[in-house]
Amino acid sequence: MNKELKTFGWIAGVFLVAYFLPLANPKISGAILEAFKLLQWYVRNHTLACVVPAMFIAGAIITFLSQASVMRYLGPQAHKPLAYLVASVSGFILAVCSCSVLPVFAGIYALGAGLGPASAFLYSGPAINILAVFLTARVLGLPMGVARAVGAVAFALLIGVLMAVIFRRSETKRSEEALQMPEPDSPARPLWKTVLYFGCMVGFLVFSDWYNPGDVVVRTTSGAQFAAVALQETKDEVVFQLQQDWNGRSSGEKVTLAKPAIASVQEADTWVIAVHHKKWWLAGAMGLVVLVMVWRWFSRDEIKTWMSNTWDFCKMIIPLLFGGVFVVGFVGALLPEKYVASLVGDNSLRSNLVASLVGVFWYFATLTEIPICETLGKLGMHQGPMLTLLLAGPALSLPSMLVIARVVGFNKTAAFTLLVVVMSTATGMMYGSLFK
Repeated sequence: MNKELKTFGWIAGVFLVAYFLPLANPKISGAILEAFKLLQWYVRNHTLACVVPAMFIAGAIITFLSQASVMRYLGPQAHKPLAYLVASVSGFILAVCSCSVLPVFAGIYALGAGLGPASAFLYSGPAINILAVFLTARVLGLPMGVARAVGAVAFALLIGVLMAVIFRRSETKRSEEALQMPEPDSPARPLWKTVLYFGCMVGFLVFSDWYNPGDVVVRTTSGAQFAAVALQETKDEVVFQLQQDWNGRSSGEKVTLAKPAIASVQEADTWVIAVHHKKWWLAGAMGLVVLVMVWRWFSRDEIKTWMSNTWDFCKMIIPLLFGGVFVVGFVGALLPEKYVASLVGDNSLRSNLVASLVGVFWYFATLTEIPICETLGKLGMHQGPMLTLLLAGPALSLPSMLVIARVVGFNKTAAFTLLVVVMSTATGMMYGSLFK
């Protein structure tokens, strides 16, 4: 019955939006176009490079990892300090966005990982990012970078512990049901093979989604030149955020150029960019090793089961991600950055709460939150709300919340979101009182 009500709700919602949407309004029609641009950017830059590899990892977790192994290290009866520590620093290894961590989270949770460690992993995966921490320190200042790093690790631990405490009854019941399941068969292959296989899968994900910080010098076909950050690329256009005044526009503003109008784009000369240009060679090497291992070590039936589980995750997650990204693009086009900056100009509770809510609902691709915060800072954003946005933004988004609710239910998703909002708001206010 609940499933039918949800289906009816989705149908009714789409019907009402389609029926009443004022398409003649230029702002609405422009927002729809911007929503499709964001969706195209997401499809072209994140789906194949990050979401799809994460789906294969999630399918592999369900297929090749025994429930007993996951329960031993991440389950309710696991050694808690070790489980929470591993989950809380996983972001240093994965370095993925809030959407890409979801399939892996769904996989380990489905196999019996405790809600506490799984929630810590869910937050830390996109939030604790070693390159983002260094770039934050370079662009926004050392105190902000240190505060972001310390706050993200602490948040992952606290959120995991609090989620386990809040839902201890349901988790106890869930663990009891798992313990009543029959003993799993002995592993089909030695542990070192499984570890090597998953290590190469994660390696493929890390390299395929290796991000470019976006610092560039753009030359147009008219001979003009300006320094900028490349934020978003679609099939026909590139969106830049200016790092200097150009053509009557101030530093920090966004400018959209059609690709034929761009003569050249010179990227910064750093090791990160060097790896970015070789990422598909590195990812391809990891993928080739995985294919060899699959060919030598896995049976045909195991491979079929792996593909089936991967497809199940795709059907569950990808439609929600695409829908969520579209909605974020639509609403974001209606809320210009100057308007957001006007709401976060001091260190009040309201300002930090607004920054936190913007962070948890908007989709921030990896590293784009830094130039966005830089722009908002130039428009008057206070240091406290800025840290709040950095702590809340990368970890959650509307697309990810839709998927989390599908995996763990509405109540747990609401609690997880509320914890992120409250903790980031409080931390931002404390930081803002020290650094004005």
